[in-house]
Amino acid sequence: MRLRSVLATTAAVLAAATCLTAAGPANARPGPPGDTACSPSVSLDRFSDALDKTTYDGTFTGNLSALARDRDGSLAAVSDRSALFRLDGTTLRPRGVVPLAAEDGTALDAEGLVVDRDGTRLVTSETEPSVRRYAPDGRLLGRLPVPDALKVAPAGRGAANGTFEGLTLLPGGRTLLASMEYALSGDDADLVRMQTWRRAAGGFETARQYAYRADPGLGVPEVQALADGRLLVLERGFTAGVGNTVRLYVADPRRATDTSGVEYLTGGGGVRPAAKRLLADLVTCPSRGATAGQPQPNPLLDNFEGMAVTGRAAGRLKVLLVSDDNQNAAQKTRLLFLRVRV
Repeated sequence: MRLRSVLATTAAVLAAATCLTAAGPANARPGPPGDTACSPSVSLDRFSDALDKTTYDGTFTGNLSALARDRDGSLAAVSDRSALFRLDGTTLRPRGVVPLAAEDGTALDAEGLVVDRDGTRLVTSETEPSVRRYAPDGRLLGRLPVPDALKVAPAGRGAANGTFEGLTLLPGGRTLLASMEYALSGDDADLVRMQTWRRAAGGFETARQYAYRADPGLGVPEVQALADGRLLVLERGFTAGVGNTVRLYVADPRRATDTSGVEYLTGGGGVRPAAKRLLADLVTCPSRGATAGQPQPNPLLDNFEGMAVTGRAAGRLKVLLVSDDNQNAAQKTRLLFLRVRV
């Protein structure tokens, strides 16, 4: 999606004492030995541009906005140009693609993705916004209710291109959570809402809602639930002539106020947002030979928008990020392979 401009922050690159190595897809860059640390909590295994400006079965494989681990170990991915991909779990090469569409057959601006326990794909769109259910073959199965206030103006107070971006299932699989990218009109500019749905007979019904305070000028393009109920939260922004800001946080909504009945979030009134802690500002990651087609504070950075937890190794989560290249020659479809300690 198109980003709002913000002031990007630069910082010194940290170096680590040991190198993490792993086999990966073609064009993955292992980097020099010892060059792995983004912060004490996050290290970079490698990156890959193997999917950049490629096609599969006649479909452009860029514009990727979300990733989700499937039950068979493969990955599902959606593009915001109405395509649902199946990616090989090892090579991350496409192995299938089907189109997605809204009820009237129009293209879908897909932004968030969850593979439900029965294989159903739950997909957000920021146009209305919506959460729709699709079969793996792309057939539309249904749609979840959305509170009126979250709808794009004039139907509600949501900003165009600033509503549902992230989507995740909380532990146990009974609660679905979608993150707004930006604040509602009338709310404090940095307070974004996270809406949940509770699994009920025949589908999902709206449930609790939380506030999350993003860093000034940044939005929330993705969230991923952790086993203990906390969330990995990706924050992102862009400044023309400077580049992207990409930060990874861990947030805890378990003691946050239910804001479903709070009309305006103004930072007061006893509302407790989800507590958060910075894991890494990715500007501090080693660039490891990455190149950028536009100014960036670190050439490794791009418009990172999708995130999936793909496993665990040596006490750390394996986290995969993907960037949305907006089908722009100056941007890349880039995969980042991170190890994260939360």
